[in-house]
Amino acid sequence: MKKVLVTGGCGYIGAHTIVDLIENNFEPVCVDNNSRSTTALLQGIKDITGKTIKNYKVDLCNFDDTYAVFQENSNIEGIIHFAAFKAVGESVEKPLLYFENNLSSLINILKCAKEFHVPHFIFSSSCTVYGSPDKIPVTEQTPEKPAESPYGATKQMGEEIVKETTSATDMQSILLRYFNPVGAYPSALIGELPVGKPENLVPAITQTAIGKIKQLIVHGDDYPTRDGSCIRDYVHVCDIAHAHILALQYLIDKKNNSPCEIFNLGTGNGVSVLEVIHSFEKVSNVKLNYTIGPRRPGDIMAIYANNSLAKEKLNWAPKYSLDEMMLTAWKWELKLKDDEALHGNPNFQMN
Repeated sequence: MKKVLVTGGCGYIGAHTIVDLIENNFEPVCVDNNSRSTTALLQGIKDITGKTIKNYKVDLCNFDDTYAVFQENSNIEGIIHFAAFKAVGESVEKPLLYFENNLSSLINILKCAKEFHVPHFIFSSSCTVYGSPDKIPVTEQTPEKPAESPYGATKQMGEEIVKETTSATDMQSILLRYFNPVGAYPSALIGELPVGKPENLVPAITQTAIGKIKQLIVHGDDYPTRDGSCIRDYVHVCDIAHAHILALQYLIDKKNNSPCEIFNLGTGNGVSVLEVIHSFEKVSNVKLNYTIGPRRPGDIMAIYANNSLAKEKLNWAPKYSLDEMMLTAWKWELKLKDDEALHGNPNFQMN
């Protein structure tokens, strides 16, 4: 079994990717400092796969601790690098925190990858690298505009760091530009587990529906879109996770035409915030308590993907519909409520 280092593996996309790695006969090793996650999803991974994952609680901004992980794990076939802070709004408020964390951790992991001759590197990037595009859908060749947030800037810079490192070493890399991952594993054994108040739309919706949040705020209904709310490309987390395994295998099989390649991961469908809410209300049969608030700094009006390249080269295609995305997210929220009630979690409060 080929060993794959997964940074941020206790997080939302990382945990789903670890499951997919195991199901495809890879041996994942997790590294996560749990500053924005807990180890709770590791139990869900074990429940799904029957495997206990080796996990290092390491801050990748600490080079010596990062180096020690590589010393203990020889013959790493690939690295899938998720570890980063990702809240757009917080990055606007705390830009230095984002630049330091997201870039220092990436540089340290690449230094180790170079020294230990890791041949394959998959970088968790984002559609935020496109800024506010002039034309949609965006392709991988769409010109990058100035990032609308420090978070987006760290992804632009991160991509450049990976590209330049790849060109100067024997490493082969892929940059995966996600759009908006949502939903949960269909069995509801793992899902999105935000620490503190959720910054992303779907967990904010489900937490409002369950009663953890009193009211959802829709950030703006005065955009020049079909219903006034922002438009995004929502894609199921299991579809996103599987793309990493396809990308890694693509490199292992030497199918890449250049040392560093880029792929968009989205459904290709633009969906508004209000349409997401209506989909959730339909599948859950719950009327959501929401109100319209002001626009949020760092948000762009609309973006969605042209995913033709990922379909053609990686043989990747998203399988889940919007309704299925919302239903799996809701099932996960209901399971969390049952678990918290069962175990008497003092952090769970119905408002």
